[in-house]
Amino acid sequence: LTGLRNLGNTCYMNAVLQCLCSVPPFVDYFLSGKYKAATDKENGEYAAAFRRLMSAMCLGKSGCVVSPEIFHSVLEMKHPSFRKGTQQDAQEFLICLLNELHEALKNVRAQLCPHLNDNAVFKKRRVTNARGSKASVGETSIVTQLFEGQLSYAITCLECKTTIDRPESFTVLSLPIPSMSACSLQDCLQCFFQEDTLTSNNQIHCSSCKTKRDGVVNGTITKAPQIMIFHLKRFEWEDKHRRKLSTNIHYPLSSLDLSPYCSPHLCRDAEYSLCAVVIHHGFLDDGHYMAFCKRSATDNWYSFDDAQISEIPKSLVQADTAYLLFYTHQG
Repeated sequence: LTGLRNLGNTCYMNAVLQCLCSVPPFVDYFLSGKYKAATDKENGEYAAAFRRLMSAMCLGKSGCVVSPEIFHSVLEMKHPSFRKGTQQDAQEFLICLLNELHEALKNVRAQLCPHLNDNAVFKKRRVTNARGSKASVGETSIVTQLFEGQLSYAITCLECKTTIDRPESFTVLSLPIPSMSACSLQDCLQCFFQEDTLTSNNQIHCSSCKTKRDGVVNGTITKAPQIMIFHLKRFEWEDKHRRKLSTNIHYPLSSLDLSPYCSPHLCRDAEYSLCAVVIHHGFLDDGHYMAFCKRSATDNWYSFDDAQISEIPKSLVQADTAYLLFYTHQG
């Protein structure tokens, strides 16, 4: 248990890093040295800096404070928008981090964790989830094996009933919040996966009718990742102004059932347990991130507020300011 020094509004980075430290197979991969096959690549410096930071966080003296200075310098060099002193979004940093690590480690098949399946079909181009979250590139890496899932959108012409399937990969699912006061994570999932009607400017071009037609689209999870990450869309535009939704969203600590949203072959094996949460306090331009993380060795929960660490009861893990949820497959 090590804290992370805030380098100047880098709480967004510290919170995400603590959450990734709560994913044992991800940490084990870097601490075992299996990542080294990629260090001679163009992106190798990024993976090496991440590995050094993971090592300092996981193998250092418990209760000490680690400075992420070297890792942040490499990050800032590649992505100047993440420079010190600027307000940043934790979800955007998470996607950037996973994409960079994937680029550095892709196609290192001999170095992947042997207990993970390698039977997914990945697209050979960068894709963007129809609901807004970026997906990773086609080649296999430790990132795709742990974090990447796949959706299939069934698009049906309402005139001739022809249906086509469009697969899309994801590493983070961005979920809409259907209520201003209170709702559950299942409510958010139902809103995400509800059937959409495509009319007017959103009509589909039907290959059978040879013209534009009204249609409907239904989304299904066809490959469930080992680590499922949900982004709760608390920041939205209202007219020309951006605002934060303070909705209290109830999310389970265990037995999250995703079977209603999965294809039939996944329905028997679709339960997840919470392992980490990124919290956002405050407002859009004056907020603060921290993390709640479970340590698998003890099953205890801890609060990570930059350099400050404290053990917390399970009752406090359910927070009305949750922003990112990390779930691990119970199987």
